[in-house]
Amino acid sequence: MTDPVSGTPESPPKATTKRSRERPDAAPEGFRRIRLTVAYDGTAYCGWQVQPEGMSVQGCLEAALGRIFRSGPRAVGSSRTDTGVHARGMAVHFDVPEAEWRMTPDKLVLAVNAHLPEDIRVVAAARAKEDFHARFDAVGKQYRYTVWNAPAHDPLGMRQQWHVPRPIDVAAMRAAAASLVGRHDFLAFSASPGYERHHTVRHVTRCDVLRSGPRLTVVIEADGFLYKMCRGIVGTLVQVGHGRFRPDAIAPMLATRDRRLAGMTAPALGLVLWRVFHRRPGMPRRPHPADLE
Repeated sequence: MTDPVSGTPESPPKATTKRSRERPDAAPEGFRRIRLTVAYDGTAYCGWQVQPEGMSVQGCLEAALGRIFRSGPRAVGSSRTDTGVHARGMAVHFDVPEAEWRMTPDKLVLAVNAHLPEDIRVVAAARAKEDFHARFDAVGKQYRYTVWNAPAHDPLGMRQQWHVPRPIDVAAMRAAAASLVGRHDFLAFSASPGYERHHTVRHVTRCDVLRSGPRLTVVIEADGFLYKMCRGIVGTLVQVGHGRFRPDAIAPMLATRDRRLAGMTAPALGLVLWRVFHRRPGMPRRPHPADLE
């Protein structure tokens, strides 16, 4: 089709959705929905989401897709990781016109990675159902946070581990972590996102503290996370391990809903979005807790 004014060929139609609030719409007619799993080292990025300033993972991925598909697909992610946070299992979807889809998913992985920085990799691709939504079909996520607990830092993990040189009481951390499992209001462990939140209850299904030599790994699974909630939990658990708080202080902290009474916020570099859990076929789609506000 030709533009009647300029006489130049028109670009294929794009799927139009708002960048600020992705809606759980199906792929438009004539489009194919593709699902990606993306891993990245977030050190150099301002987070997943495109920002007015700074380089984002989403922006790099969309630029790479634009080199392959003329329509310039936009990438919709399952999470909005913050500056310096990493991912091993970020779920992403994008829509591409059927006429532009001329490769297998395996070839797409190779093609996209050829246009991405080395610290961002697409690790898997597949055709998704037309109504799959990376964000709104997510029913849970797993984050992992790594602490290097030894007098000397591990030089091979300086970008992805929080160095805590003082000895830590892991048994106390585990006792405190058990108090976080369940359905609670986690406002006391969350930083302010800059707007008022009315729904701050989340259901944590797992909070484990694993030790392998000097490496501590805090594994947290939940149906959703508040802004900097994981880092608030990890910082508080480390302070429990240092004797700053007793393990039985966690429940009172939750009850106060006051960020000032909980522990510190752990640095971003140790946090990894490890896995996203999506609804199974036949399960009703539910809104993400954050979108009930």
